[in-house]
Amino acid sequence: MDSVERRETPDEGIKTIQFGIRLLIMVIFLGYIMIWVMMPTNTFWQHWLPDIQDKVNSTYFGRQGTNFLIYTFPILFVAVLGCIYLHLGEKDVGRSNGSTAKNSRLVQWRRPAFVKGPLGIVSWTELFFLSTFIALLLWSFSAYIHSMFANITRQSAAQMGEKVWEAKLESAGLTLGLLGNICLAFLFFPVTRSSSVMRVIGLTSESSIKYHIWLGHITMSLFTAHGFCYIIFWASTNQISEMLKWEKVWMSNVAGEVALLAGLAMWSTSFPCIRRKFFELFFYTHYLYIIFIVLFIFHVGFSYFCITLPGFYLFLIDRYLRFLQSQQKARLVSACILPCEAVELNFSKSPGLSYNPTSSMFINVPGISKLQWHPFTITSNNNTDQDRLSVVIKSTGSWSRLLYQQLSQPIPPEHLEVSVEGPYGPASTHFFRHNTLVLISGGSGITPFCSIIRELLFSTSTRSCSTKQVLLIAAFKKSVDLTMLDVLVSDANYNITQFPLRIEAYVTREKELTSDDQKLFQTIWFKPSATDAPVSAILGSNSWLWLGAIISSSFLTFLLLIGIVTRYYIYPIDHNTNMRFSYAEKSALNMLFGCVSVALAATTAFIWNKKQNAKEMIQIQNVDVPMPKGSPGPGSWLYNGERELESFPHESLFQNTKVHYGERPNFKKLLQECEGSSIGILVSGPKKMRQEVAAICSSSEVDNLHFESISFSW
Repeated sequence: MDSVERRETPDEGIKTIQFGIRLLIMVIFLGYIMIWVMMPTNTFWQHWLPDIQDKVNSTYFGRQGTNFLIYTFPILFVAVLGCIYLHLGEKDVGRSNGSTAKNSRLVQWRRPAFVKGPLGIVSWTELFFLSTFIALLLWSFSAYIHSMFANITRQSAAQMGEKVWEAKLESAGLTLGLLGNICLAFLFFPVTRSSSVMRVIGLTSESSIKYHIWLGHITMSLFTAHGFCYIIFWASTNQISEMLKWEKVWMSNVAGEVALLAGLAMWSTSFPCIRRKFFELFFYTHYLYIIFIVLFIFHVGFSYFCITLPGFYLFLIDRYLRFLQSQQKARLVSACILPCEAVELNFSKSPGLSYNPTSSMFINVPGISKLQWHPFTITSNNNTDQDRLSVVIKSTGSWSRLLYQQLSQPIPPEHLEVSVEGPYGPASTHFFRHNTLVLISGGSGITPFCSIIRELLFSTSTRSCSTKQVLLIAAFKKSVDLTMLDVLVSDANYNITQFPLRIEAYVTREKELTSDDQKLFQTIWFKPSATDAPVSAILGSNSWLWLGAIISSSFLTFLLLIGIVTRYYIYPIDHNTNMRFSYAEKSALNMLFGCVSVALAATTAFIWNKKQNAKEMIQIQNVDVPMPKGSPGPGSWLYNGERELESFPHESLFQNTKVHYGERPNFKKLLQECEGSSIGILVSGPKKMRQEVAAICSSSEVDNLHFESISFSW
């Protein structure tokens, strides 16, 4: 009994530390939100802020030291704590397969609240936080307006040479700008792919991208209204020349106007009707965020930008690390051309790289476009595919079509230059908590489920698995698309007959198996290049600890540089009055120091881990890599000139598959037939499919269906 307790103590100790970290993060975050709630009040401006400024104001940081302490430091501290929490979570290898989602008190909050509408599929939890955020904006607007309007009278307006409505319009414009800053403070968190803050609360960059879209629309609506209010105010008061002013020690109107134009360009191309039809226009226009942020800082000053700095600072670190990783060309071993005009790319993988099922990776092919990066779900599995990493790319858009045409030509290229960013994925295999799993896919949406099925297959063959039944409902347009099923099983050594998998495949636009224009599988082997390297974790196996070190060390370096320059260069000129030293010069220096600090810390960590990765890769120097396991070969169960349908290699997979021609799946009937106290529903496919399944799961008639959407079609 004592030995058992000793074995359990480390895990219990880790969980205790994790609980303490989560509690501390929650306390800090609540305090951070309280600051935002109190900001519009006189209590904050007349009591809290002056008291803090008296204690923090120094010759080293000036007044911006207060904003560092109130707004920047808490979130960066939370990010570092989150890195420690996630690192401990990787050490705790136990899976959450002992508790089902039904036992959770918060399970009802994860159910879809709205299925259709401009926001898409929204859970009750998302609706609650969205409503809370809107309430914060409304409260801030009303409090600011009430405070400002109270000081506007006919006499005060006349003294300024203005009418009452003009003075109120100026105050309203200022208030709208302040509200836009609140949104901007949270705008970059969802697009920080390796964000410890988002991962701690259970979100990934894929699942939270819609929050960035919501915040982006609100932000630009407020900033646009802010700009128009001031233009109308200047025009009505005969001060239109204010639009061309760049004050030395105050806000630059010109910088704000150009920043607004850059924001409007990004905003106008982000709507679905334009983004989906003209993706390249949307993609390239979004690089204007650099101009937007730089000119926004020149507009408001860096001291005020500290209020919105934390989210962008974490994004800057993440973006620079992605840049460093993208400079290394990935070793592409082979490509398998599927008859359904899809391509499976097989990369060599470093042994130290670890990722969870449903992880994704961004891919760039300079031969097609040097700037475009596209996300794809990883179909290989970290446990079953030790030396390779695979993605399947369906020829649907212009970029993927060019890739397919380049690889499927009669004489394919001997080498394909590819860069990657990632992998990025969930922190845990949460689907283990369900005793029944239903995977619903449409077309190429089946790819995220490949890694899940392989993980469940591995778990079944190596240890007990709580998932008793797995149902895959796959809808395809044509029978040739059924070849996508060939990528499900990675290793024939695992006997799928021991795995409780049932496949219901639907071919919606054909009433029978077509045999015209049959295409064979084609595997292309690429010649390796000396500059190529296996895909590896940019910060090594202890990536979260390294990320925490980068955040903390870069910020300390940033403060050190600011302190030195402020004390010995800025302070002798303006003595912390902010009335003599150029705002633009101060902002430029702060931006330079921030970029230098991030680059220095991140580059040091990258070079160190690159050397460590090089040592691990000595064992895989042999470039004659065997054919990756699981690649669909000439024995495909659907298309093969020499074999019949019944004799495909994975006979057990075929036996568990039922193909329906000329009909669409009846999701309600199929889900009603499923048994289990906790049924996990994972959907990856078109928008209408996700909405239909979400409507079924949100029905009050069922309480054991737990919906989750996996999709990049935002």
